Amino acid sequence: MNNTFELEKILGVHFENKDLLLQALCHRSYLNENPDFKLGNNERLEFLGDAVLELIVTEYLFENYPQDPEGVLTNWRAALVNTKILSKTAKELKILDFILLSKGEQNGAGKAKQYILADVFEALTGAIYLDQGYEKAKEFIKEKLLVKLPRIIELELFKDPKSELQEIAQEKRGVTPVYRVLEKDGPDHQKHFKIGVFLGEELLSIGDGQSKKEAEERAAQMALEEKFKIKKNDKN
Repeated sequence: MNNTFELEKILGVHFENKDLLLQALCHRSYLNENPDFKLGNNERLEFLGDAVLELIVTEYLFENYPQDPEGVLTNWRAALVNTKILSKTAKELKILDFILLSKGEQNGAGKAKQYILADVFEALTGAIYLDQGYEKAKEFIKEKLLVKLPRIIELELFKDPKSELQEIAQEKRGVTPVYRVLEKDGPDHQKHFKIGVFLGEELLSIGDGQSKKEAEERAAQMALEEKFKIKKNDKN
């Protein structure tokens, strides 16, 4: 792990309590191999940071887009705080270089790293809030995350593939898509789902993921691309 002073420079935050920063970077797998580590894992800070992040984004949207309805603001917020955007932002900040992980997690697959990066971004938000207060946390989120909003709006990256598929299927076929679990395996903490999306008895596509929601969204996106020739711009 590199010196956290370098991370403070990247984040633009000088922590008074360095332990908060260190704990925000500590994945629970690290403690399995380092039981004498003086701090706990980052899950409580992640819990706090998730709430702080949502409030900051909600407040920003409410104040800066007074003419837009609740449904639109909700979609924009969801596009900003999802795992993909948070992990991409964390990656841009080189946070992975500083995370405390077990050797197994260090060598893990990219999808697992994506979730870890998103969780650490939330934990860092919680740590900044505790150490520096709400205004500093808000400044951090505005500089690192909210700058992505104009592009999300411009490219319509906020559109939910399930909602989009439902609209198109009802318009073109007069049928509402139905999602069915085709396969489920893995332990409780690492489930894997395969879900099919159907129009009547016709199987449109199959998606997989570590949650039902993720698998359903992938199935919907594949159906949009393969059956209706609508490709999602993935430049975010």
